[in-house]
Amino acid sequence: MAKSSRQLWANYVKRGGAAMVASGQTVLNTPSQFKGVILGVDPSLRGSGFAVLDYANGDAIRLIEASTLKLKPSISQMECLAAIGHQVEDLINQHSIDHVAIEETIYVQNFQTAQILGAARGAAITVASMRGLPVFEYAPLRIKQAVSGTGKASKEQIARTVLSLTGHDVGKKYDASDAAAVALCHAFTWRSG
Repeated sequence: MAKSSRQLWANYVKRGGAAMVASGQTVLNTPSQFKGVILGVDPSLRGSGFAVLDYANGDAIRLIEASTLKLKPSISQMECLAAIGHQVEDLINQHSIDHVAIEETIYVQNFQTAQILGAARGAAITVASMRGLPVFEYAPLRIKQAVSGTGKASKEQIARTVLSLTGHDVGKKYDASDAAAVALCHAFTWRSG
């Protein structure tokens, strides 16, 4: 089961994390700060973003891989879910993943859209959980705040921030940059204990 990020976020805000990111300051490294490899996932049925981030401290952030899984409309929903699961499995097999961070489902007015997004998230979470990896969920607003300092950041702003923090340019592959932002949010906010 995915772990709630509510307490992680409260602690991050207490430490002034979002304000530090917005002002360009490095988040200070403490013994309990995250160190390792994170798989960030921005789930969607036909355009999921994935990013593998190696985070040692605020000055050693390396985006190992960032990609978007684009699936054609002719592919069934079940085939899409299988493809998402296979992509997560492939990334776990290729990299020594320590944690998985995934974006929570955003508020949508259409119930069917919410179900589809939930299924896409479930496909990613299930594979990670079956492999014994801890999974953490983050709301879109919190991800934007943690990475850019504002919850109203555009996709372009997030992509630019990912570039400035990692040196990795994903161009206009916004699903991939959003997945990198999910991983960065986890790296900035997670604390052990």
